[in-house]
Amino acid sequence: MNQKKSVGIIGCGWLGKPLSSELSKELHVECFSRESTTDDASFWQNDIIIIAINTKDNYLKTLQKIAALTKLTCEIILMSSTSVYREFDSDVDESASITKASLIKDAEDLVIGLKERVLILRLGGLMGDDRVAGRWKSATDFSDGFVNYIHRDDVVNIVKMMIKSGVNQGIYNLVAPEHPTRKEIHQKNSQKFGSEIGNFQGFSNRRVLADKLIKEFNYTFLYPNPLEFWD
Repeated sequence: MNQKKSVGIIGCGWLGKPLSSELSKELHVECFSRESTTDDASFWQNDIIIIAINTKDNYLKTLQKIAALTKLTCEIILMSSTSVYREFDSDVDESASITKASLIKDAEDLVIGLKERVLILRLGGLMGDDRVAGRWKSATDFSDGFVNYIHRDDVVNIVKMMIKSGVNQGIYNLVAPEHPTRKEIHQKNSQKFGSEIGNFQGFSNRRVLADKLIKEFNYTFLYPNPLEFWD
C-alpha cells in the first residue's frame, strides 16, 4: 500500500470506525464525525477523503461543502447505496440506466460533477457484527425477495484493496455474490437468536450484481453468503 497516501474519513460510526482502524495499520488516517471536520483545516489536506455519512440533515449541501474544502488533487470515495436501483425488479449492475430520481443518485452526480477523482461504492444492506437481519426490528410485515446484503468486513477489505490498487474513479456495486431470500435469512436467524419471523408478502426479483468488482479485482468475498453472516 502506498505509504504516501493520507486518508480522512468523514463519519466515524458503525462503518467508519472499523474502516479507520484497519486502514491505520498501513496509512495515516484521521476519522471525524460529520460535525467536527470543519474545525480542522489540516483534515482537508488529506489525499483521500472517504465519505461515510447518512443522508440526513442537508445531505447534498454537506457533500457540496466537503468537495469545496478538499484540495484540488483529493480523491473522493463516496459510500453510496444500491437503493439507487429501486426501479428495477431483475438482475442489475453498474451499466443500468437509472431514470428514477432519488437523493442517492443526485448525491452521486453532484460529487462526480464537482471532483475529478471520484470512486462511487454502492453498498448493499450493511450487515454483520451486531446488525442481524430480522433481529433488530419487532416482528412486522416484510416484503420477501432476494437480498442484496454485504458484510461490513468485506466493505472494509474492499476499500483497503482499492486504495492499495490506486483506483480512484468509477462506480462499483459492493454486494455479496449470493442472494438468498429475506424469508430464508429471517427463518434461520429466528432459530439462532430467538427472534420473531414476521409476515412476508410479495417478492422482489432484484439482484444487484457485483461481477464488475469480482472480475476487475479478482476479489474473493470473505462472506459470500448472507445466510452465513452470523455463523
